[in-house]
Amino acid sequence: PTGGRRRVGLGVAAVALAVTSGFTGAVASRALDDENDTNSAVPIGQSSDSNSNDSSGQDNGVAPAAGEQPNEPVTQAAADVLPSVVVITVSDNQGGVGQGSGVIISDSGLVLTNNHVVEGAAGRNGGELSVTLADGTSATADIVGRDPATDLAVIQLKDVGSLGTLEPARLGHSDNLTVGDTVLAIGSPLGLDGSVSAGIVSALNRAITLGDFGDSRATSAAVVEAIQTDAAINPGNSGGPLVNSSGEVVGINTAIASLAGGTSGQSGNIGVGFAIPIDTARSIVDQLVQNGEATHAYLGVRLADSGVGSGTNGAVIAGVEQGGPADDAGIQQGDIVTKVDGETVRDAASLTAAIRAHAPGDKLNLTVKRGSEEKSFDATLGTLPTADG
Repeated sequence: PTGGRRRVGLGVAAVALAVTSGFTGAVASRALDDENDTNSAVPIGQSSDSNSNDSSGQDNGVAPAAGEQPNEPVTQAAADVLPSVVVITVSDNQGGVGQGSGVIISDSGLVLTNNHVVEGAAGRNGGELSVTLADGTSATADIVGRDPATDLAVIQLKDVGSLGTLEPARLGHSDNLTVGDTVLAIGSPLGLDGSVSAGIVSALNRAITLGDFGDSRATSAAVVEAIQTDAAINPGNSGGPLVNSSGEVVGINTAIASLAGGTSGQSGNIGVGFAIPIDTARSIVDQLVQNGEATHAYLGVRLADSGVGSGTNGAVIAGVEQGGPADDAGIQQGDIVTKVDGETVRDAASLTAAIRAHAPGDKLNLTVKRGSEEKSFDATLGTLPTADG
């Protein structure tokens, strides 16, 4: 993380955004119908229209003059990216069907999406992927690689030569975003293909935990420093792009916030959605294309939140792996990590996101509260093991 950024933890549930009909393993959101109430997460409801925003992302309350094009930058941005957005349908070997979105990132047919969208077609699930392009053309696809730790995946369209000319999206730089910037969320919310909603960047570097999507690897709990937006996103937007006013992809929509803790009821749009920053996605995509998987940094600890009323924000070290990076640095069980490189750590998710924002071999300075003392430790991050080693 760069200096000046504010890292905060999320106090409400962050839930994934795939539309499902039958599967339970890969999806952490409620499906559209009552028959598929698979998890306790409650998806944000559909927004019936896009807000009438000017180029600053704010409603000016004034109707455009005759012949004037309202929201021209937003209109052009949507037109630039819509041809690159696809619908991904996943069928597993037990008759389950799920749907999400994706964005074409190469003219050779590579598509970037969420891990939780395509996981039903991975490994022992033995499912199939079908992709519908913006012009209605259908294709099948294979999984190139998945990264549960960041909830990203890359798939490859088959028989690309028969699909005509593909239009890859232009990738921007999420590091250039500022709170208040206009953004668009594009995808297939609630099965409505090619939908566009407009809003602003509400916050940056939100440390959110997306939960365990059923993957057995050590990286299965997706924790990311996300872009927060009030652009209306719904189940089915998973894997679709978050786009800036220049028509560049700056994030991959992955989750919504839900205040609901139980399975009863279904919340409406509360205007809090999250996208994986495209600058995070770039390095993951490169690794997935080259190796089929991605590596992540780790500290070698088990974490817990410090707890309400503790008087100290931070991540509690609940356990230390013997011989791991934290152990080598001198960190002990019971320590409370309050800062990483001078940036505040508010909870366990915040620390996890901070670690995963770095690469194996990076050196971090950790500020720790041990009893009544504040101590400082330098740790060199290791490589997060997978189930294979």
